[in-house]
Amino acid sequence: MAESNKKMGLVALTTLVTVNMMGSGIILLPSSMAQLGAVSLLSWIITAAGSMAIAYCFAQCGIYCTRSGGMSAYSEEAHGRSAFFLCSYLYFLSLVISNVAISIAAVGYLTPFVPWLGSGSIPLFVGTLSMIWLTTFANFGGASLTGRLGSITVWGIIIPVAGLCVIGWFWFSPAVFSAAWNPNNLEVSDAITQSIPLTLWAFLGMESAAQNSDTVENPKRNVPLACLFGTLGAAVVYVLSTTVIQGIVPNAELANSSAPFALVYAQMFNDGIGNIVMGLAVLACVGSLLGWQFTLAQTAKVTADQGLFPRLFARVNRFDAPLLGLLCCAILQSLIALSTISPNVSEQFGKLVNLAAVTNLIPYVTALSGLLVIMYKARVPLEVFRRNSLILLIGMLYCFYALYASGLEAVFGAALVMIAGYLLFGIIAKRLVAELDKKERAL
Repeated sequence: MAESNKKMGLVALTTLVTVNMMGSGIILLPSSMAQLGAVSLLSWIITAAGSMAIAYCFAQCGIYCTRSGGMSAYSEEAHGRSAFFLCSYLYFLSLVISNVAISIAAVGYLTPFVPWLGSGSIPLFVGTLSMIWLTTFANFGGASLTGRLGSITVWGIIIPVAGLCVIGWFWFSPAVFSAAWNPNNLEVSDAITQSIPLTLWAFLGMESAAQNSDTVENPKRNVPLACLFGTLGAAVVYVLSTTVIQGIVPNAELANSSAPFALVYAQMFNDGIGNIVMGLAVLACVGSLLGWQFTLAQTAKVTADQGLFPRLFARVNRFDAPLLGLLCCAILQSLIALSTISPNVSEQFGKLVNLAAVTNLIPYVTALSGLLVIMYKARVPLEVFRRNSLILLIGMLYCFYALYASGLEAVFGAALVMIAGYLLFGIIAKRLVAELDKKERAL
């Protein structure tokens, strides 16, 4: 009984999922979406439905497949050993790109405090680089401090964003919202398609929503429900906050802002409150980036432990931190920041969001397809198989639509990266075959 009381119930798990998904994902979205107009808000409906379907399917994978490796293990169930590598490889690169985007968001909110950062592409690059390396060095001490800081600082963005959903309506102007609806006179379908990568960005990380069943009461019931309710909770906050901000700040002003939530609070109250929100947002970004830097290095370490990444990623220091892996990841992030250099925060952020979405969507597709094999092996009841297959179809359709919406440039870039991944696996596969032969001879 005492052991059961230590486990998480549905409410606690749902809250945890919602908080984990939000973080810094929303921080620059209002400015990026304002460039298309308030009509882009319609894409939240499609993304929320698709994300809930994906989150549910990952929860089902976690329940019926207890192997370590997460999405990579699910992919291997359907597509073999090479899929484990490619899923880990693409997910690793997606996290690299996402970390650069988070760094840029942090610099955007720092700009009013340090105006030099917003004076051109070089200052923005220097600021982004500083964020990347600062959070990398901070992780040398291991996961304990990183986890504690992240769990506190994430509220620096959640509280202002969630608060805006409640109190912002007192300042909401239908006239301002109406003027912002479709300033570019886009077709509604085009506006939705163009904003899908932006809204998907806010939900990236839902693959981590399926918690370890050992820590949850009645996991077969509570894990899928928490994934759905947690994703829905995040969706409600996203929709309300981005809608209300479009009815307070004029669209042209919002589209050019590097700190949209600070801007709206400054208009609602005063510049002092806006500066406090800016400071909280910077702290939230730094805390989020601390956690994701360690997650990135750990992703590489787990794959290296499987013999699928270079062994240097598996080496740890006395604090159990993958030191060389962290340094390699920081170098990769620096190169990506350099390759996408731009004088405009929103422009560079948008490029990275599209690329991160595509490199994440491909592992989603390969991992989700593993659910069919996983359910077959688990011999689930026919009604469960049919229900999960229908939800899987919805999730897959959304993934295909999101890939199309991400644009030719992002898909082409991700395709080149994926082809390079096949070459890398071809080099690695020889060693894996040799190790397998050695084991067979030993038997």
